[in-house]
Amino acid sequence: MPSFDIASSVDLQILDNSINTVKKEIATRYDFRDTTVKVELNKKDFIISLEVNSDMQMKQLIDVLISRSMKQGIEGSAFDFSKDAYPSGKVVKKEVLVRNGLKQEDAKKIVKMIKDGGYKVQAAIMDDIIRVTAKKIDDLQEVIAKCKSGNFEIPLQFVNMKG
Repeated sequence: MPSFDIASSVDLQILDNSINTVKKEIATRYDFRDTTVKVELNKKDFIISLEVNSDMQMKQLIDVLISRSMKQGIEGSAFDFSKDAYPSGKVVKKEVLVRNGLKQEDAKKIVKMIKDGGYKVQAAIMDDIIRVTAKKIDDLQEVIAKCKSGNFEIPLQFVNMKG
């Protein structure tokens, strides 16, 4: 039976490359000259630590982070900016969580949307992926189209398509 997996993952090497690109761009920008700027990636926990002198620079740094990551192929929705920036001495710090893997609640929302859609498919949650199987590939393609149009606020990848 044809099947595919729905996943939400960020390749660590691509993320590391985009962080290095951000560091290079910030180093050459005039508006960041003679200021404290730190961009560090915690590879184990998928957390990016940002540190700058002001709130305005923080907004600019986040814009650079999103645009450079998107050019590398990482969707902007992979970053969780919900934690507020906080002042620490003379600098402003912010931790940005990188969403990696489907959380159980997100997986349940996606499965519910698939089941409510009345498609002739079976969807099963397996750890941090969702396996979708059907008798026809056309049914699977309908589910992929529906998932792409659904607003889940997380990046989704459709992998392991087997016909």
